[in-house]
Amino acid sequence: MYPRRMNKNIFAVGAVDWDRTIFDALIPLPYGTTYNAYLVKGSEKTVLIDTVDPAKMVVLKNNLNFLNIDRIDYIISNHAEQDHSGSIPDMLDLYPMAKLLTGKKGQDMLLPLLDIPPERIQVVEDRETLSLGDKTLQFIFAPWVHWPETMFTFAVEDKILFSCDLFGAHLASSELYASKNENTLQEAKRYYAEIMMSFGGRIAKHLETLKDFDIKTIAPSHGPVYEHPEQILNAYDEWVSGDLKNEVVIIYVSMHGSTENLIFRLADELVKREIPVTPYNMVTASLADLALSLVDAKTVIIGSPAYLMGPHPDIVYAAYLMNSLKPRTKNVGIMGSFGWGNKMVNQLTEMLKDLTVEYLPPLLIKGHPRQGDYDQVQALAEKIQELHRS
Repeated sequence: MYPRRMNKNIFAVGAVDWDRTIFDALIPLPYGTTYNAYLVKGSEKTVLIDTVDPAKMVVLKNNLNFLNIDRIDYIISNHAEQDHSGSIPDMLDLYPMAKLLTGKKGQDMLLPLLDIPPERIQVVEDRETLSLGDKTLQFIFAPWVHWPETMFTFAVEDKILFSCDLFGAHLASSELYASKNENTLQEAKRYYAEIMMSFGGRIAKHLETLKDFDIKTIAPSHGPVYEHPEQILNAYDEWVSGDLKNEVVIIYVSMHGSTENLIFRLADELVKREIPVTPYNMVTASLADLALSLVDAKTVIIGSPAYLMGPHPDIVYAAYLMNSLKPRTKNVGIMGSFGWGNKMVNQLTEMLKDLTVEYLPPLLIKGHPRQGDYDQVQALAEKIQELHRS
């Protein structure tokens, strides 16, 4: 992909990775991804903001050659993770006059990760500015988005926020701008769910900070650029602190049908009460889709058969993921079946200890469900309806 001009002497020079199917050995990438890097040419100095995954180093190099860039004065590392920083050593070799700019925490993280001569690093401070002649860059520290060293870079005159991973999306596209990709917001929400949701409280504070800046464009490190920044800013406001929806997510596994019968009866009872419900059978379900659903759901139900007295291993995995993602879910219910004994409630509540939720009365039955058990399912649906009205 050739470099794309964003503004006068500002170019997107990163790489599109059409074929990448998984990220962090965990996150499915149904639409590939991009590693965005940006070149800013001032009248006196030239800056490269972030680099690309080492596998795409040749793309970045070719893009810079296409623009006839024979000198880079500074390379800015907004984030030390290797999909953004991995090509920094090669860039420093190609441009021996360049200094690497990052915060103190960025320096502390980059040096163990990459082969970078310490003398090539220049540490910057929060809100420090850098003059490029006719352009000015300002550094905005944004810790825990989603690593502790993350920062943004703001092009003052051009009003472009280079936001690194915040506002990103795993979405490979030949189109640079979000308005040209109809699924941008859906994939940005998926990205938020999988990577940013557990840091929602901190992100809310950074969103407040950004209100002090006159931002006309947001250029993240993954996915499309937002030429209408209010689109993604409003979406993040909703995901981080908006009202949860009248929705129930059911996470379940069933080995011999008993748990499944309970789950499907609960789903039917919720539908009767006009409460949207999405079941995820964790034997086959996509973790990416589950994470996406957790952003908005007011209630999560976990259904499992007893497996050696504890929850099924696939449910353990899902519970661990949910605890790590820290959704804003208000209510959690545990239901399922067992043959000779179970410790599922205690074990699952311990696995979810980082969540601030109200636990619904557990519904655990021995063997196959009978009418009395289905009556309890109906009572559970009524309880959920009551909670969703409040």
